[in-house]
Amino acid sequence: MAKVTQLKIELEQEEDGQWIGEIPALPSVMASGQTKATALAAVQALALRTIADRLEHQETVPEELLNLSFIAS
Repeated sequence: MAKVTQLKIELEQEEDGQWIGEIPALPSVMASGQTKATALAAVQALALRTIADRLEHQETVPEELLNLSFIAS
């Protein structure tokens, strides 16, 4: 069975009420939303697009990122 990598998502609410989600293990993967749920969905989608883009351009993608899950904190 393949090992599942869990990517930690850091969520923070800004003073204006906007939520920001960030994945420290994937530099520049940060997204926002009006609610915690929309920010969480946006950052997960961005992480998956980032990994897919790297694969499409034959860039190196750590094998552990090919079988992953997300953990929101």
